[in-house]
Amino acid sequence: MSLSIGIVGLPNVGKSTLFNVLTKKGVPAENYPFCTIDPSVGIVPVPDERLEKLSQMSKSKKTIPAVVEFVDIAGLVKGASEGAGLGNKFLSHIREVDAIIEVVRIFEDKTMIHVHDEIDPLFDIEVINFELEQAGIKKPTLYVLNNSEVYKSSPDAFPQVLGSPGPQPRPDHSEKHAGEDFRTKIPGPYIEVDPIFGTGLDNLIKASYDLLNLITFFTTGEDESRAWTTTRGATAPLAGKSIHTDFRDKFIRAEVVSYDKLMEAGSFAKAREKGWVRTEGKEYIVQDGDVIEFLI
Repeated sequence: MSLSIGIVGLPNVGKSTLFNVLTKKGVPAENYPFCTIDPSVGIVPVPDERLEKLSQMSKSKKTIPAVVEFVDIAGLVKGASEGAGLGNKFLSHIREVDAIIEVVRIFEDKTMIHVHDEIDPLFDIEVINFELEQAGIKKPTLYVLNNSEVYKSSPDAFPQVLGSPGPQPRPDHSEKHAGEDFRTKIPGPYIEVDPIFGTGLDNLIKASYDLLNLITFFTTGEDESRAWTTTRGATAPLAGKSIHTDFRDKFIRAEVVSYDKLMEAGSFAKAREKGWVRTEGKEYIVQDGDVIEFLI
């Protein structure tokens, strides 16, 4: 299953920096608007300690995680839906993704250009959402608040991380707006990250996965342990399609055990002895954490 999430926002709010850290892919992330014109795509593994434990239990030769595809899309500006700032091109890229991460800058630093010359995350969100609505784009959205600590640390820390002149420490946006708590006014789920120091990235990947309404099921054995992706509410044959179309078209039954029960038993064979391995048919709804053997 290949589903993608577009990283969007105003120019110069940290979209490409976030993408680079997530994907370890060196796309440009310079300090000027419209550095990114063509979208970059990166495949990011979904952190899941269950997979590692299954692989250890089965002594698997390979361990293959579930993944999320991230697309770094250049910055939108006010008037993008009418063509401003190469807006039509960028909006066309957004239409191709399945969900949106909207990056919002909440730290203040005068050495970092902002297209509105002021840090106001709620206004930034209104601008982006208005342009998306005008363009008829409605997908699931996760708001990512960029609270990068590097801009509030000592000037000496900045060159070591980015190789740029160090700014003077300044208060972040949450301090500026103390008492009004702008986060309560964000029109959807949000998560705070620091893309420079990596704070919150695992949670961001997991939240992105949830945003697409995805769950994980597993297969495990000596050859490999693998996490597979399917949509929440999928029947066993539809989930099996993630592995191979034969598991959907020629499905007979599936042997299923929950991750927790399998780990308690210590092996598939012992779980079967305890009666914890169930035989399920075509109508079975796959649950997150199921370990499955498909039979065709």
